Amino acid sequence: MGRNDFFAFTSRIKYINRWALMRNTRYETLSEHSAEVAQLSYALAVIGRERLGKSYNCERAALLGLYHDVPEIITGDLPTPVKYYSKETKAAYKAVEKDASKQLLAMLPDDLQSSYEPLFKKKAEDRELWPLVKAADKISAYLKCVTERKAGNTEFSEAEKAIGKTLAATDCPEAQIFAKEFLPSYEKTLDKMKK
Repeated sequence: MGRNDFFAFTSRIKYINRWALMRNTRYETLSEHSAEVAQLSYALAVIGRERLGKSYNCERAALLGLYHDVPEIITGDLPTPVKYYSKETKAAYKAVEKDASKQLLAMLPDDLQSSYEPLFKKKAEDRELWPLVKAADKISAYLKCVTERKAGNTEFSEAEKAIGKTLAATDCPEAQIFAKEFLPSYEKTLDKMKK
């Protein structure tokens, strides 16, 4: 792959479906998920800044959320039960993800790589933002489960319970605030939201 292929290659994120082992009423692409995680990461950062007195860079949180799964363009979206099957499998997948990140960065001209590298490698300057991105990723997964349940698909019921427990036990206060105040609205119909 060439030094100018990065943008054309990463644009293929829209062709990768998530939840491959599950029967979906509507498939969710990695592109859709990344956009939602970016929005949620921004929301959590704003909550932290406005409600908890944190000095988060909200725009940076959104950018990290947008790029958090980009290496999966190379690796694919490995289902959670496979990814976390064992310590060895998890470690092997992390190594594959790290290699995928290197491959992606190599698709950029040298003068642009340093601006994109922190989006693929957890750098010290972003350490306070990555937990927000991780929490946003969990919230996004939970919302997919809610959407499927509301459409009558019980395939996601166990995942919804498990992710719900993870969110309830999170040590991310921003995610707890979001869950308490904003998750109930996702249960509403469009007509109920407009009232």
